[in-house]
Parts: sequence; C-alpha cells; structure tokens
Amino acid sequence: MSNEENFRTILGIRFFTGNAQETVQMGMRGGLVVVPAAPLLIMMREDVSTREALLHSSLAITDSGLMVLLWNLLKWDHIRRVSGLEYMKLLLEKPELREPGTVFWIMPGEEALNRNLRWLQEQGHPFTREDCYVAPLYGPGNIVDSALIEIISKRKPKHIIVAIGGGVQERLGYYLQENTSHRPAIHCTGAAIGFLSGDQVNIPTWADRWMLGWFLRCLSAPGKYVPRYGKALRLIPLLWKYRDSAPPLH
Repeated sequence: MSNEENFRTILGIRFFTGNAQETVQMGMRGGLVVVPAAPLLIMMREDVSTREALLHSSLAITDSGLMVLLWNLLKWDHIRRVSGLEYMKLLLEKPELREPGTVFWIMPGEEALNRNLRWLQEQGHPFTREDCYVAPLYGPGNIVDSALIEIISKRKPKHIIVAIGGGVQERLGYYLQENTSHRPAIHCTGAAIGFLSGDQVNIPTWADRWMLGWFLRCLSAPGKYVPRYGKALRLIPLLWKYRDSAPPLH
C-alpha cells in the first residue's frame, strides 16, 4: 500500500493516490494528515507556517478536485480524488475509533461542538464532552497552545481529529505533531464532520463524487464562499508553472 507508485509530489507536497480505504489505513498509522483544498495550496506562497505544515505532513489527501483535474491534464496522469468527506465517513466506520479514550476532537466553537457531538452519539460513538476541546482564536504564524498539549499529554489519544477551518488546522496539526511524544494520528479534516452533523450545508454522496461540494457551499452562503472559490482559480497558473516543485514564497 505504501508503494511509491501510489504517491505523487505536487507543489512539493507528497500526495497519496491510493483509493479511499487505503488512504484511511495510511492515515491511521500516525502523524499529520492534511486535506488541502485549492485555497490552502495557494496559501503556500503567502504563509510560511502553512507551507511548513503541508510540506512536513505525513499524509496529504487528494481532496482538491481542481488540483486533480489540472494534474491529470498537465501530466497525462490518472490520479484519483479522495475527498475529505469520504475520508471522514470511512474513518468513523473503523471499530478502533469506537473505543473510549481513543479519539480526541478539536472543535471550532461550543455550538459546533454540541451539534457534532450530538450527531456522533446518535451514530453510536462513545464520545463525551471530555473528549473535545474548543480551539481559541489562533493568530497568524506559528501556533502555541500549551493548555492543549497538557491535555493531550495526559490523555494520549491514538487519534486527534481537528475540525476547525483550513489554514488554521494545518498549522495546529503541525504544532501537535512536533510537540506530542506518543505520535497520534492527527486528522485535519475541517468541515467534514459538519457536513454529516448538519453544522454545514449537506453534501450528498453524488455531489461529492462529482466534485460539486464547492458549488453547494457557494449556494448556501455566496458572500462567504464565492470569493473563496474564485480565489481558488489562482491554482491554475501556480500548478502550470511549478507542477511538482514547491512554489517560492512571495
């Protein structure tokens, strides 16, 4: 499963290109798992800490449909897309994640925590409020959160699921990877749990498969998502120019 044929270096990031089940198995091994969408890939040129997190991740998932389409056209390749939503669904199906104390969640706020936790408990997961941490508003640059490190050092969860926004969660995940001694699997899956719990707009399986999640999000909140996904088009010249090389910082 770790055969080099299942990896591609795109913009300097080593992406795994196996199927969804294989991707989850890889992610459960430990280390930092990132699911970079197109706007985050563009941030590599603008933010040093985001760049470091992506380049030093243990597993990068091919969530960006735009990246996959462009890469396959430019390289005459045939890599597949594995979405963060699909990854989350399969991850939560693993019996290992239903063992008490195995998973620790980092949530973006109390409201999201309550909704996500309620949905998880309805699905038969044993998570409680004690298995969750509400992230403070982290500033730009490198993240430091000694209170979170203290909690994780005591609990030693095998899996940490970071469910906060892209551009922040990767920096936090990298900080956790570098400052935890027991090497948990750190899954930076962002809004994926929210799509399932109702905290975010519902994305049906068919829409996710046909890479239309961005469109449904734009319909749900155009003022928020249209500018974001409009900016994602900057990935086209970036990938055309740098391909497998990490683009330099501005």
